[in-house]
Amino acid sequence: MTPIQEELLTIGRNTIHTEAEALQAMELSLGEEFVRAVEIILNCRGKLIVTGMGKSGHIGCKIAATLASTGTPSFFLHPAEAFHGDLGMISKEDVILALSYSGETDEILKIIPFVHENGNKLIAITGKAQSSLARNADVHLDIMVRQEACILRLAPTSSTTAQLAMGDALATTLMHARNFTAMDFARLHPGGSLGRRLLMTVGHVMRKEELPVVAPDCSATEMIHRISKGGLGLIIIAEDERIIGIVTDGDVRRAMEKHRAEFFNIRAIDIATRNPKTISSDQKLIEAEKRMTEHKINSLIVTSHDGRLEGVIQLYDIKL
Repeated sequence: MTPIQEELLTIGRNTIHTEAEALQAMELSLGEEFVRAVEIILNCRGKLIVTGMGKSGHIGCKIAATLASTGTPSFFLHPAEAFHGDLGMISKEDVILALSYSGETDEILKIIPFVHENGNKLIAITGKAQSSLARNADVHLDIMVRQEACILRLAPTSSTTAQLAMGDALATTLMHARNFTAMDFARLHPGGSLGRRLLMTVGHVMRKEELPVVAPDCSATEMIHRISKGGLGLIIIAEDERIIGIVTDGDVRRAMEKHRAEFFNIRAIDIATRNPKTISSDQKLIEAEKRMTEHKINSLIVTSHDGRLEGVIQLYDIKL
């Protein structure tokens, strides 16, 4: 690299190093106040309302979103909007989580009298233990950093990273205290990949129309035709509604290479995989994915509880 490129890389590394040092110091300083904050939120009968101004507000939005998606009902309230009417969003059962590194953000300090009068618990995240916000809070979470990672030591960098990490620490600790599971997460994320796999069943996505089913004595020419037409990369060999085996396009290629000119004399049953892996339609997608990964296959035959063919599910159907 050129000297200029080396300099750019050094600045980037120094930034990450400075922020990492700030997080390490915060880890060591975490104590009883953190536990008190978690207990207050756990005992909250309403919502956790997060507020912050400027960069702290952006971090607050993310913290509120993380909490809401991990079992702690939460939303972000802009402090300036709150002072001009949105205080009506706060009920007496709510807990307030206020972010301000200086602890002297005017817009937040202006709503403190309402919070006290309304009887809400106030948790403050600041870098100044003697600030106005910290002194007026029920619990103060200290995120003091030695220096900002910004080259001018001015722009919020280490401090906002510390705010974000403290929010994540609260969220994950609350998840543990609530016994929040992957299934709970899926219920709150039904549109996400994990939610889809945990909540939807094989029956929701399996292919069940015009399945490529052939007889055991299906010819090689017909095998190729049915595999191509079926669009699943396989054919199902069945007799009297009993599934005997499957032939994949890979099986056909390997058979052509092995038998060469004699390939067109073979039947489907000659190269079939007997007793193929199956799954029932009421199983979750995540179970189907687990079985495919375990057996290193891309398809499962879907059968009823009495063994009748119902459909085919493929890895692609789950990953959609």
